[in-house]
Amino acid sequence: MKDPTSPVCRTISTLLSRIGDKWTVLVVQTLSDGSKRFNELRREIPSVSQRMLTLTLRNLERDGLVSRTVTPTIPPRVDYELTDLGQSLQKPICGLATWATENVETIHAAQARFDAARDEAEAA
Repeated sequence: MKDPTSPVCRTISTLLSRIGDKWTVLVVQTLSDGSKRFNELRREIPSVSQRMLTLTLRNLERDGLVSRTVTPTIPPRVDYELTDLGQSLQKPICGLATWATENVETIHAAQARFDAARDEAEAA
């Protein structure tokens, strides 16, 4: 698995890139409460554009993390919900969010130290 050109490594890299994406994390967390319509998701994630939400949902559906149900009404009703696989992603995502929350101040301090040292070196 250390060969970045191996099919397994590329697959894992692609999946981690997808599930680590900021919109994926927010959509998965939002859908953890249950099925939602597209506009409900947009209201609960106001910073996401319509295009980005559409792409994110399509990719999550393709990966088997989200199911899309169309009810033939006028206008058509489309609901999104996490599949069992998507539900299984909740624990790692929540763990990562908890870690980020617990360490954000330490990370900001490290960034400030790094930036100050770089600025000092550039000034010299």
